Amino acid sequence: MSLVSGPGRGGGQKLPDELTLVVDKHVRYIQTLDTRKDEIQYWLTEHLRLNGVYWGLIALHLLGHPDALPREDTIKFVLSCQNTDGGFGAAPKHDSHMLYTTSAVQILATVGALDSLDSSGGRIRVGNFIAQLQHESGTFAGDRWGEKDTRFLHCAFIALSILDLMHLVDVAKAVDHIQLCSNLDGAFGTSPGAESHSGQVFTCVGALSIARRLDLVNFDRLGAWLSERQLPNGGLNGRPEKLEDVCYSWWVLSSLAMIKRLHWIDGAKLSNFILRCQDSDHGGMSDRPGDMVDVFHTVFGVAGLSLLGHPGLVSVDPV
Repeated sequence: MSLVSGPGRGGGQKLPDELTLVVDKHVRYIQTLDTRKDEIQYWLTEHLRLNGVYWGLIALHLLGHPDALPREDTIKFVLSCQNTDGGFGAAPKHDSHMLYTTSAVQILATVGALDSLDSSGGRIRVGNFIAQLQHESGTFAGDRWGEKDTRFLHCAFIALSILDLMHLVDVAKAVDHIQLCSNLDGAFGTSPGAESHSGQVFTCVGALSIARRLDLVNFDRLGAWLSERQLPNGGLNGRPEKLEDVCYSWWVLSSLAMIKRLHWIDGAKLSNFILRCQDSDHGGMSDRPGDMVDVFHTVFGVAGLSLLGHPGLVSVDPV
């Protein structure tokens, strides 16, 4: 396999002299992540391996280098993470979980290899693993241990919609649960009564979009809350009084795009912030300027720039 999720090189990165996207260096950074098996961070992040492959692969596609990772090796690794229950773990021999199962489906769809699931029981086996994690309340657990979160609900909808198996779950009940997670500020939390958070807004609005129920969202109220996430330096935060972070360039922007309010933030200032988070020498992006890079923040920084229409990037689907 040619990609893992893990910390970037060295300490804080050198800030770019000019705010230009160093595409070739980002591509090289992602390609070399799986060559660092002599570093302890490689083994400490095994629990993120499959997600790391997804993050790196999507970043490469958005950067216009879809073939930068070996396709057959990628498929082989993904299939090696599947368990007898139909779900996928973070790495071979890891327990199945909704997050990794969704990443597996997205990876296989991205490289045009969903038919590779046929040799392991077909798509229905994956769909059944996801469906059995839906609770009576309509929400979903992440695994058999039962932790519930709107993240897992959205992941279920993403994977099942790609597999064309949405009929396996009770969509109406899931939508009802999402409504219970909405707050007076127009945003959403992890569960009914929980604090509004940008990441949960993305999961709830994304799930409603897949279910074709965006009519339940107050676009203006939610748009106002999301636009207030932009700080003076151009970056976005997840909730009031928190620091900016490049990953919210995705969570906030994608939500604004889905409700057609993307123009409610200063795109130029945000682009500037994202580009300042690059390591101009070795590639990769960090959470904020001067910090260590990683593949997680790299994909969401690139995806944010894609939503902003940055020149040379492939368009990303906000859902």
